[in-house]
Amino acid sequence: MARLAPQFGVAGLGADTLEELVCMWHELPPWPDAVTGLEKLRSRYIVAPLSNGHVAMLVRLAKAAGITWDAVLGADIFRRYKPDPQIYLGAAALLGCEPAEVMLVASHPSDLEAAAACGLRTCYVSRPLEYGPGRVVEPTPVKDQFDLMVGDLLELAGVMHC
Repeated sequence: MARLAPQFGVAGLGADTLEELVCMWHELPPWPDAVTGLEKLRSRYIVAPLSNGHVAMLVRLAKAAGITWDAVLGADIFRRYKPDPQIYLGAAALLGCEPAEVMLVASHPSDLEAAAACGLRTCYVSRPLEYGPGRVVEPTPVKDQFDLMVGDLLELAGVMHC
C-alpha cells in the first residue's frame, strides 16, 4: 500500500493510517436499495456475490452492511480474477446450475459482457455515482445491451416478481 499511495494522492501517511484505509473496504456502506432489494430477491432466488475480492473481505462487508447471502464467491475460491471465464462458469457449477440458469447482476458493463459470453443471463444496475460524481470509468450501456437493465435492486426485485 505504501508503494501505491503516492499514485492516489495520499503520500506521507504512516503504516497504521494506510492499513486503516485498506480496511475501510471491509466496511463500506451499502447502496440505499441493496439490503431490502437483496432480501426480496433472496425470497425467491439464490443470491451470492461473485467478486474479485476475497471471501473474508466479502463476509466482513456483508456483516457491516447487514446483508445476508446464500453463498459467498470470491476470487480466492477460483484462484483467478474476473473476467476469466472460469470465474463465471465455476460460480454456476458451485451453485449447481447451468450457466443459463444464473444471472449476473452488476453495474459494470465489462463484467456483464464477460458473463454473457459464458452463457449467463445479465442484469445491468445503473449506479451513476459508482466511481464518484462526474467520474465515468465505463460508458453507460445502450438499451437492450443486457437481458435486463434496472435503476436499482428494488426495481429488479419487482421485475423478478419478488
